[in-house]
Amino acid sequence: MPKILVIEDNPDSAELEKRVLAAKGYEVLEAPDAETGLQLAVDQHPDAIVLDLGLPDADGQTLVGWMRRVPALAHIPIIACTAWPEETARKMVEAYGCDGYIRKPISVATFAEQIAAYLRLAKTG
Repeated sequence: MPKILVIEDNPDSAELEKRVLAAKGYEVLEAPDAETGLQLAVDQHPDAIVLDLGLPDADGQTLVGWMRRVPALAHIPIIACTAWPEETARKMVEAYGCDGYIRKPISVATFAEQIAAYLRLAKTG
């Protein structure tokens, strides 16, 4: 099953995302901050990254920029997970270079399928 890196500083959100994905068979890696997330991404080469854009140690744009400059990570889909209003989220995610976004709070019923859709899209280009 695919390996998903969840970079989320809110422990409750991180745990929920992890439980939902693990229940569908995904291997889930967790990082509470940008520094740990970047290191895990480099070391573990996840199939996708779910990224909270409001981390305490780096903003989403900075972290996505770092990841896109690392050749081994440049192809990995980055899915923003944000509570921003819909229009703001759409604009910011595009400006940041993310592959898409999922609104918070996540839907337990659809979260894993949303991730699966981004994985399928990444495979087909």
